[in-house]
Amino acid sequence: MSINPIKPLITCTTVILCSCSASGILKQNASGIASPDGRLTVDFLLTADGAPRYAVMFDGRPVLQESRLGLVRDDADFSKGLRLVAQSEAQLAQDHYEILTAKRRVNDYQANRKEFHLETADGQKMNIIFQVADDGVAFRYFFPETDAQTRRLTKEVTSFHFLPEAKAWMQPMSVAKTGWAETHPSYEEFYEKEIPAGTPSPSPAGWVYPALFRSGDDWLLLSECALGRNYCATRLRAESPDGEYSIGFPDPREHFQDGPVNPESPLPWFSPWRIIVAGNLKTIAESMLGVDLADKPEHPATDAIEPGKASWSWPLLGDGSAVFNVQKEFIDYAAEMNWRHCLIDAQWDQQIGYDKMKELADYGRTKNVKIHVWYNSAGDWNKTYQTPRGKLLTHESRVKEFDRLKEIGIAGLKIDFFGGDGQSVINYYQDILDDAEPYGFLINFHGSTLPRGWQRTYPHLMTMEGIKGLEFITFDQGNADQEPTHACMLPFTRNVFDPMDFTPMVLDHLPNTQRRTTSAFELALSVLFTSGIQHYAEIPRGMAKTPDYVREFLKGVPSVWDDIKFIDGYPGKHVVIARQGEDRWYIAGINGESAEKKLTLDLSDMPISGTGSLITDGDGGNLSFRREDVQLAAEKKIEVTLKPCGGFVMVLE
Repeated sequence: MSINPIKPLITCTTVILCSCSASGILKQNASGIASPDGRLTVDFLLTADGAPRYAVMFDGRPVLQESRLGLVRDDADFSKGLRLVAQSEAQLAQDHYEILTAKRRVNDYQANRKEFHLETADGQKMNIIFQVADDGVAFRYFFPETDAQTRRLTKEVTSFHFLPEAKAWMQPMSVAKTGWAETHPSYEEFYEKEIPAGTPSPSPAGWVYPALFRSGDDWLLLSECALGRNYCATRLRAESPDGEYSIGFPDPREHFQDGPVNPESPLPWFSPWRIIVAGNLKTIAESMLGVDLADKPEHPATDAIEPGKASWSWPLLGDGSAVFNVQKEFIDYAAEMNWRHCLIDAQWDQQIGYDKMKELADYGRTKNVKIHVWYNSAGDWNKTYQTPRGKLLTHESRVKEFDRLKEIGIAGLKIDFFGGDGQSVINYYQDILDDAEPYGFLINFHGSTLPRGWQRTYPHLMTMEGIKGLEFITFDQGNADQEPTHACMLPFTRNVFDPMDFTPMVLDHLPNTQRRTTSAFELALSVLFTSGIQHYAEIPRGMAKTPDYVREFLKGVPSVWDDIKFIDGYPGKHVVIARQGEDRWYIAGINGESAEKKLTLDLSDMPISGTGSLITDGDGGNLSFRREDVQLAAEKKIEVTLKPCGGFVMVLE
């Protein structure tokens, strides 16, 4: 990242001598910073008792009221009693990068940056760094002193104070050591939709990121990124009085082999970025802020890093499908569909074995299909039984296993059932990524936390679950009933920044439940959801029932997206997204409600012209599609009708 001077900001540094807040607390040392376009501004200040605060405005309107800042360390309280000793001049922070596992390949980031230098009464130092971009605010903490002694945080005071009329779309955090085989938390709950800000979480564990809010016409999305080895993953606390949400640390049980849960580190020490995307729904859906601010990779991407589509037998056929003959069929299936990957799930070590797995990997190479295999991450933190289990717990055991897999010809690993968000678990993820990188293995974490930008830091990280995905729809009819509205949440929340292994698309039928979506809805998920490797749930016999034009569409869906445009939508109700790849625009939409919707899609700001094709729902029952040619008029508007819980895909040059 390069830092260059810029001209003075619109909001200038001032000193407030006699100003009081609504609570009557004297404010001092107020200072502001604006985005490059001037629409988004942040005010930073200290209260009379030295407590740091900030507030955010968009187009002159408050979107976050005065909110708290600060950390409490085991040797000092950096949330009050501070004095401002210096502040940097505003500078322009810039970055340009390419990424293959996100919704936009080439990205340019610009933000105005300002750093506030604070001290306790004893002279201990903490800086707060703000970077304000056109699409959002980010801030992080920095302890600049050098000290080899390990320091520990007991609390992060950071809060986000919303306006009284704000509404929220949020996913509860599950409680550690609950759920099937004690595998929680895994970010696998349904969203609470359009609830009043400040509504307590139904779970005492709080709320997960990203969290979406609306205040009047303004939308905000909260998250974090640049999560390194010296911090835990955080969440929002369950209680948020007066709509003020505070950051919380994980449950004490969320650790790896008795390692630390709360953050600890020698000095100097950076915290992760706290992120607030602000604007309209288009801003939210198109933002890359959670990737822009991720730590840069130490090693560039190699030719072995090949995003793509994968065949996968497990969701519809279960553990018993991890046998040689079935997996050979799924390699053929992937090759026929022009997909470059095939995932072989749990129990392969017992039902196929390493020697026969080498035969499958060799066979896959003749078909230009790479083989990925499943692993159980677990040690003592849950009661899962699936194997291979416990082979990745130490560096030595990982290297031994990775050597064997490399010799066999395996391309990637899906690793499941992690133990939560404590700092030691976060380090376990990164230990695996570091050890896998020299082998060229592509990695997929399941039963997991959120990536928080790791897909940029580790280019071989293809995707992570961290969502209540397709597998749950096969388990229980109640989950299947919620799929339409649940899927309409994800382009505005979980999948905004990070790749998401929802494992979408059952075009035919589910094995144990009744599908509530149409086949065209399911087809649209192949474009709406982004994942470095997209594991499709549909199996060969279901795919064979579809029209030729559906199969040809799925053969051509790009593996890397160059750009994104938000067209229309509302969280939980409907969504239409356009993605560019391989010199074509793919537009997909779904209806999350049980009433038909007629939409007029305005494509006037997209560089497209001429004709295209539309696939939507036919008039029959299951597996009923309709295809038609479309012609763009001069005004570039197209009318589309979405059936109840239906969908469409469109391809335009």
